[in-house]
Amino acid sequence: MSTREPHRRNRPLAETSRLRTAALAAIWRIEHGFEHARRARGLANDTRLRILAVACVLGLGFLGLAIGAVSAALWPSPAPRSTALFAAQGRGDLVDRRGSLLATDLPVYGLYYDPQLNWDPGEVRARLPALAPGLTPARLAAAVGGDHRQYLIGDLSPQQKAAIDDLGLPGVSFEPEVRRVYPAGPVAGHLVGFTQRGGEGLAGAERALDRQLVGRAEGDATPLSMDLRVQAALDSELSAAATRFSALGAVGVVTNVHTGEILALSSWPALDPAAPGAGPRQARIDHAVTSVYEPGSIFKVFTLAMGLDAGLATIDTPFDARAPLTIGRQTIHDYDKDNAVLPLWKVFTHSSNIGAARLGLMVGADRMRDYLAGLGLLDAAPVQLPGSARPILPRTFTDNAVASMAFGSAISVSPLAIAAGMDTVLNGGDYVPLTIAPRASAPNGRRVISAATSRTMLNLMRLNVLQGTGGKARVSGYRVGGKTGSQEKVIDGHYDRHKLVSSFAAVFPTDGALSDDRYVVLIMLDEPHATPETFGFATGGWTAAPTAGRVIARIAPFLNVPRRPPVTFEALPAGDGSTSPG
Repeated sequence: MSTREPHRRNRPLAETSRLRTAALAAIWRIEHGFEHARRARGLANDTRLRILAVACVLGLGFLGLAIGAVSAALWPSPAPRSTALFAAQGRGDLVDRRGSLLATDLPVYGLYYDPQLNWDPGEVRARLPALAPGLTPARLAAAVGGDHRQYLIGDLSPQQKAAIDDLGLPGVSFEPEVRRVYPAGPVAGHLVGFTQRGGEGLAGAERALDRQLVGRAEGDATPLSMDLRVQAALDSELSAAATRFSALGAVGVVTNVHTGEILALSSWPALDPAAPGAGPRQARIDHAVTSVYEPGSIFKVFTLAMGLDAGLATIDTPFDARAPLTIGRQTIHDYDKDNAVLPLWKVFTHSSNIGAARLGLMVGADRMRDYLAGLGLLDAAPVQLPGSARPILPRTFTDNAVASMAFGSAISVSPLAIAAGMDTVLNGGDYVPLTIAPRASAPNGRRVISAATSRTMLNLMRLNVLQGTGGKARVSGYRVGGKTGSQEKVIDGHYDRHKLVSSFAAVFPTDGALSDDRYVVLIMLDEPHATPETFGFATGGWTAAPTAGRVIARIAPFLNVPRRPPVTFEALPAGDGSTSPG
């Protein structure tokens, strides 16, 4: 923010000062002439000289006013550059889907000082700082010792303005400004975003909807698809998990699978939009949108959907996982060694890399590319938020690449892209782009998989929570399904088995018609550490899955998902052409 006004705005003041000095000199000369004439000529001449003196003074006064008016017209004083545009236009409010306030403008004031209008600078130095706490002595000294009007400090409340006004200090004035405030604080900080001092949106929805917000009428709010209650629960549980497991970072996303609405989006460390530069550098990165990760075994959701949809396998098709799978120089192992022939549903619930790789090779490079494109995993997620990251893909879809991608290696995608792909698999088979704006109904999406395949994947994800690696996401009374992921990170060109991205992709409720309301909860933890409670494990099943379960337990009532009584045996409805295991 500039602290100096353009010199040209002080031209009228300079002209008036020079004219005032000239007028005083003229009056002095006239008065001395009057004294001399009175001695020489007497009273008559004295009267005439007095009239002449008054006429001259009045004439000079009117001349000064005229010059001042012309100068003001030729060189108008613009409003301070730091506040003129923002004060004139302002920004509309941001609210959540229920009308809860997320961002709004507050009227504040900028404080200015003009030394040419004050004859006692000592009083200004003595009295002003006590009522303007943010005003530094150096800034005040520079303004008092200057020769033109200067900006001193901003963000003064109406109460502070009134208190300073009451001092009656000549040369002190105010200009209206606007301060952007965020009543929810760091809750939804990355999703809401923030603005710069002048009012331009720099991040999140503030930037994405900048044109829509600028100049919007007061009281005319712009709603987001986000539900502040859901967001607060997600933020709370994600922060607790990241702290509990000493993670480098964490991501959480909640979506409506049918509408693509983002109901909550969190990136940890959290961001306070009122002070975006105050936290750690990592807090300024929205990892849900701008970062990409190798997703690990949650990607098997997509691999199984491809194989089932293409008719290459059923859930009972056997896959040989008795020995590691070798492709050229690559050897694929299973984390838990079953050393058995597994039906496809056990490939899923046991999270077999070998079985998933074999299915991926059956799908083949061309068909896999087509499915991944349909699921939106070969491009940046098309969402309004700025900086949506493009995936990192293999240069060519070789057998090694296809086998690796089948279990979530050799491809890096953003959490938002993963969430959109999950929505597609679990909403009946249509890809719907994610949005931060409310949608009253599901838009027409592109068909990627069949409704029968979608139903089968819902059943498999529910089965994985009941019998597989996702058991710690189980929530009493809610039909939660999901898939775990535990992907080793690449460090210095090699996979490091001690550094994981641990994840869980959850869906609830899994029962009911495909058209029923349904939600995806994605949790990703970057390099979580094991704790005594996890018995030395930092995998998705021990870290991300229980976090997702706690999120679901808190948000289900807000989303009007009914709690169902627990049952001792839960029969899963089969998809068309499929049998239901267990």
